[in-house]
Amino acid sequence: MSVVATLTIRERVAEISRIRAADPDAIRRAALARAKRPTLRGDGRLMILAADHPARGAFGVGDRPMAMGSRVDLLDRLVTALSRPGVDGLLASPDVVEDLLLLGALEDKVVFGSMNRGGLQGAEFELDDRFTGYDARGVADMGLNGGKTLTRIALGDRGTVATMEATATAVNELAARKLIALVEPFWSSRAGGRVYNDLTPDAVIRSVGIAGALGRTSAFTWLKLPVVPEMARVMDSTTLPTLLLGGDPATSPEETYQSWRDALSLPSVLGLVVGRTLLYPGDDDVATAVDTAVSMVR
Repeated sequence: MSVVATLTIRERVAEISRIRAADPDAIRRAALARAKRPTLRGDGRLMILAADHPARGAFGVGDRPMAMGSRVDLLDRLVTALSRPGVDGLLASPDVVEDLLLLGALEDKVVFGSMNRGGLQGAEFELDDRFTGYDARGVADMGLNGGKTLTRIALGDRGTVATMEATATAVNELAARKLIALVEPFWSSRAGGRVYNDLTPDAVIRSVGIAGALGRTSAFTWLKLPVVPEMARVMDSTTLPTLLLGGDPATSPEETYQSWRDALSLPSVLGLVVGRTLLYPGDDDVATAVDTAVSMVR
């Protein structure tokens, strides 16, 4: 069941709420009826949109601390972005995936489910990042292409080993179902009550070495990595298929896009996973921002 497309986005979201209350099994029916697609086809490149930030309490984009606070606005932006030519799919938490299923926006799309969202932004337990979203069974039952883990490695925080162990379990359980484990590693530390990710090349290489070895097999493991200086050296540290993380840009759009272009030319880089940069561009022109990113990937 999909919501009538001629309604305004606010009316369509209101209809989602009605369906959730009156017929919650419509979500599963929509998932089973959805036209699915293999993860790779054609040119073997991927342009994936990310929308799992609110599930970790991370709503800010640039100088807008609650930019992602409106679900109506977020869904409106996602529907626009997913409709653009060359966009392959979505990475999101279960609630966002299900909203978009009911909106009919995930037909013939690659979908990754976000698995661990328990490391809430700013929490004392942020680095003990429990798996509170999708599990491997849920990913399989909903017909998704794989699951994504956030795996921050902080030598000074005991929560790291629990996150690593849970990530290894997720890798094993996804691989047993022949589903992709998209692992997003960071070399992290805590200072002044905040968690910081070290984005130097050496730190990213260390995180790659650890993340790629988690689980009993790496046959279905992919990486999601930030674009950092010396990306050629970073990518030389792994043979795993890799998607590049867009993140919340600290530079101008032109500088950000150029760094993406350079990194996309490297072997084993298959494409981009970008959320806030494209969904909330400075001029709020989502379609143009997405089209620009697609032109780099393809």
